[in-house]
Formats: sequence, C-alpha cells, structure tokens
Amino acid sequence: MKIAVLFCFFLLIIFQTDFGQNEEIPRKQRRKIYHRRLRKSSTSHKHRSNRQLGTPQTTIFTPVARFPVVNFDYGMEEKFESFSSFPGVESSYNVLPGKKGHCLVKGITMYNKAVWSPEPCTTCLCSDGRVLCDETMCHPQRCPQTVIPEGECCPVCSATEQREPTNLLHKQLPPLQVGMDQIVRKEALQSEEDEAMKEDTEQKTETPESRNQRQLYSEGDSRGGDRKQRPGEERRLAHQQQRQGREEEEEEDEEEEGEEDEEDEEDEEDPVRGDTFRMPSRSPLPAPPRGTLRLPSGCSLSYRTISCINAMLTQIPPLTAPQITSLELTGNSIASIPDEAFNGLPNLERLDLSKNNITSPGIGPKAFKLLKKLTRLNMDGNNLIQIPSELPSTLEEVKINENNLQAIDKESLSDLYQLVTLELEGNNLSEVNVNPLAFKPLKSLAYLRLGKNKFRIIPQGLPASIEELYLENNQIEEITEICFNHTRKINVIVLRYNKIEENRIAPLAWINQENLESIDLSYNKLYHVPSYLPKSLLHLVLLGNQIERIPGYVFGHMEPGLEYLYLSFNKLADDGMDRVSFYGAYHSLRELFLDHNDLKSVPPGIQEMKALHFLRLNNNKIRNILPEEICNAEEDDDSNLEHLHLENNYIKIREIPSYTFSCIRSYSSIVLKPQNIK
Repeated sequence: MKIAVLFCFFLLIIFQTDFGQNEEIPRKQRRKIYHRRLRKSSTSHKHRSNRQLGTPQTTIFTPVARFPVVNFDYGMEEKFESFSSFPGVESSYNVLPGKKGHCLVKGITMYNKAVWSPEPCTTCLCSDGRVLCDETMCHPQRCPQTVIPEGECCPVCSATEQREPTNLLHKQLPPLQVGMDQIVRKEALQSEEDEAMKEDTEQKTETPESRNQRQLYSEGDSRGGDRKQRPGEERRLAHQQQRQGREEEEEEDEEEEGEEDEEDEEDEEDPVRGDTFRMPSRSPLPAPPRGTLRLPSGCSLSYRTISCINAMLTQIPPLTAPQITSLELTGNSIASIPDEAFNGLPNLERLDLSKNNITSPGIGPKAFKLLKKLTRLNMDGNNLIQIPSELPSTLEEVKINENNLQAIDKESLSDLYQLVTLELEGNNLSEVNVNPLAFKPLKSLAYLRLGKNKFRIIPQGLPASIEELYLENNQIEEITEICFNHTRKINVIVLRYNKIEENRIAPLAWINQENLESIDLSYNKLYHVPSYLPKSLLHLVLLGNQIERIPGYVFGHMEPGLEYLYLSFNKLADDGMDRVSFYGAYHSLRELFLDHNDLKSVPPGIQEMKALHFLRLNNNKIRNILPEEICNAEEDDDSNLEHLHLENNYIKIREIPSYTFSCIRSYSSIVLKPQNIK
C-alpha cells in the first residue's frame, strides 16, 4: 500500500513539472499568432483602402506619378507590392529605363528599387524605370498629448509624455528641432541621475576596507567640517533603485517580444537596395554636444544638423559643436571662407554653401583642410573661378554648378580618389581650359555632369570608372573614335542640345561598348537615325531633331534589342520608314513614340511588335486606321498595348470598324479624342 501511494505521488510530481515547463510554450505561441494576425489584418485593411481609392491618373510629361496612400508603418515588401499593383502608368521621356531600370529625377539618376524621400511625408521608389511616390500615413500615437514638429507631417508624443514601447518596423522620429537649452537641462538631470546610480553601485560592490577608507574621507570636508547630505538625496536614491528595478523587468519583456518579432520579420522582409538618396533613418539620433550652443538668428538645430537657410548671414557663424555632422548655409550673402571657419565643426560630413557670394580669392588655402570626415560639398550658385584647393580626400560628392569656373588644371582634383559624383554644370569650361589629365586622379568617379559649358568635343581623359556622362547644352559637333576608348563601364550618355550630325559620329565611336544602355541625342542636327549605335543599347532618345528617315536594319545588330525609342517632334513621313526599319526590335520594343511628326498612316509592322506597351501616334496627319494595322486578324492572342494615343489627327472616329482594336484588352487605354477638322 505504501509503495502504491509513493508511486502515485511520484507520478503526480512528474506531471506537475511537465505542465509547468510546457505552460510557457503555448503562451509564446499565442503571442506570436496574435502578432501575425494583427499584421495580416492591418495589411488587408491597407489593401482594401487602396482599392477604394481607385486607379491614379498621370500625365505623359510628369515623371512622378501620384498613387493611393500606403501606410508606411508596415513591411517594405508589402509597400513595394502596392507600388507595382497599379496598372496603366504613363511613360515619360525623362526616365532611363534600360536594363537596370534607372530613373532620372531632377537630373539625378536613381537605380532600380532605389528609395528616397524628396520632401517630408513623401517617399518615392524607382521601379523598372518609373518613379512611384506615396504619401506617408501617420501611425496613431498612444499618448494624451501630441505635437507636430516643424518640418514633419506626423504627430509625436509631447515632451512631457513618456513614450510607450512599440514593435513597429519604422519608429516615429522625435521632433526634429529641439532648443539647445532643453537639451542642456535634460543632460544635466541625466548626469545627476547617472552619478547617483554610480555611487549606489559602488556602495553595493565595495569591500570592507574600501568602505572604511571612504568613511574616513567623508567624515569631514577640506576644512574639517562635517559632510552635509544634500536635501532629498535619500529619496532620490530610493526612487532610482525602484525605477531601475522596473526598467529591468520591462527590458526583459521587451527582449522577449523583440526576439519573436525579429523571427516574424526575417520571413517577411525583402531587402531593398538604395541609391544616392536613401530613406531617412527612423531611429533617434544622439543629441548634440553638451553645453550651450548659441545659434544666429534664422538658424535652427535639428539634432546633428544646423540649418541656416536664407538667414541673411554675411559670414560663416563661429560654431563649436564637435558632434554636428551637417551644416546648411544655403541662400545667404557669405563672400569668404577663412582658414578657421570650420575649426569648431571637425566632424562635418555634409556642407551646403550653395547660393551665396563666395569668391575664389575669399577662400583660405586651409579652409577645408581640417574636415577629415567631409563626404558631400555643395557650392552651387557662387562666384568661383576655380575649384577650391586642398579639398578633403574623403569627399564622395562635389557640386560646383552655376559658377564661373574658368579652368581645371592637373592639380585641381588631386587626391580625390574617393569621389563618386562631380557636377560642374553652368560654367565656362571647354576642351581648351580643361587639362586632359585633370580627371586622372578620380579612380572612383561614376557620375560626371558637364552640361551648360562650352565644349566642342567630348572631354578627353575620362576615368575608366565613369558610368554616366552628362554633356547637354554644349557646342559638341562630333564624336570621334577615341572618345570612349577607356570608358568600358559607361552606361548613360546624355548629349541633348548640341550640334551633332549623324555623319559626324564615327562608326567605331561606341558600337563596341558592352554596357552602354542609354543615349540621349535630342535637339541636335540629325536627319536620319544614326547608324553604328552600341550593341547593348536599350534606350534611345531622339526628340526634337529633323529626322526624316529610319534606315533599314539600323537596330538589327543590337542584343538583346532596343526597348525604348523616342522619335517625337521630328519630320518623319510615310516614306521614311518600312518594315525593315524596325528589324531587330520587333521582339524587344516596349515603347515607341512617333507623335508630332508628318505620318499619314500607321507605320508598318506595329502588329508584329509583341512586346509593345506604349504607342504614341498623336499629333500627326493620320486619316484612316485599317484593322490589320494594329491587330493581326490571324492571331487570337491579346496585344500587350496599355496606352495607344491617336488624338489630334484627322481620323473620323465613327468610320473606324468595331474590330480594329479587338486585340487590345482595355478600350480605356485608347485615346482618340480630340481630332482635327480640315
């Protein structure tokens, strides 16, 4: 009997132990399931709201399309799916689709999947050559009082409220502009609390010998008097101990939830590669340096950035703030930069001096020498006649557009081996005053902008690392065989608004380039589509020339094949093209723009372009549309056309047979009105 009782008691202990060990697992599983359901319900609600908003409308000359609002508090993968789920986005001349899906935004090239924020509350994405932008929806705050900081679009908890922990992927930034006096007071209180906690910790860990020694030193001060305890010190220490205990418990709970959220997010997140412009960090930045920082009138402090835009300054203000990393002095009347101007800002990474009156003689020879961490320098819109000397070797981006640069010698860009972007547009540079060896030190240069200068030929000595070259608004007349001999990585060449004729392009100028995907020869003196184009070309822009003919087989040698051909605003007529004009591009052409020409009928071979999505034939002299010109009656497959423009011709819409556009899936993508009457 005793043995049976003992055996039952032993089994009862085992069952109770197993139940206690396994009790925690369902609780964690329930919590994980709850978070997943919460995320899914939020996502489904977001997609429902997107569907209710409907399909957006865009304009052909607008590079940025407006899309329904998406809640950015959720995962990046869901957000990009929402971008790509809207059909019918018009194409634009200002994009650089290419193989890599480049986008051109305000003169800056963005790579495919690049994400940036052009202004508060707006985030844009480059998706396969199209710029898609969303406005940020604000996450509701769980605090009684909220404020909207200057320059922000979402409310945040006021300074008197304590933030609650959140598991969102992107946390809301605290207010951007903070007064220096508030920061100093907070740091003073924090330092007192830290010292008190340090004393309390030392008392707990000290040995008996050290305790006795401390008591001997604390019995009197330097004058032999008794040490007086500060009022409220005991209460403060007790309060700190209680608070420390509560914080440790909260940290343990948060670590548990954080680990579970990380497991969920690892399965859901899709990393996205950024570009020159990236999404702003959502984590709070460290406060500025301790101490009192007096800013001039019109300046503001935004964590590590001091902004003095249009502050009517006549000189660079004397500032001592080692933790400041960005200084904005745009739109002032600064005329000089002395050697000691930035001595108090040794950790500057970004410096914007654009739109001032700075002259080359007014810049001290050592003005930038101490800025050992400077990566971006903007001096657009000043009165410089030469590039400043002794620029930091850490620079990755230099902008000196719209100045009065007269020359670039061999030493002007020395030691800038980390420079990636160089912009020198709107100056007086030419092949006469630019040394052929000037660009030799730039081993990392990828983007070079020399537009609005006086070049008559392609600059010599371009670095082998160059990927994008912009030479618009110059006086270039020819492209020789040696221009791009050493630039095997070049991907984009922009030569619009020059004086180039097709017979002045050498046959071997760029035909053997393996990475050249985009060429812009708009607004030159071309009468024919140039021959001997690069084999790798995907994107050809020939707007605003005097082109009358597309030679046969001009695209036949290209691999994988031309995808984007823009021939708007030329003089193309029916006899200037035939079926062999597009030979080699029938299988690859996605966008064909022939608007604003002299065509009287639909060009031959359109129905054979199986990959065509955008066709513009508006503003011509077309009178009739035959059924077989757009759709092939012998094939039952639907066309891929998403936009067909035929407006501003001489078409009698009522006389168009009903089956003329039978292969097009949606009639809403066909634009026929208005038509001209003659």
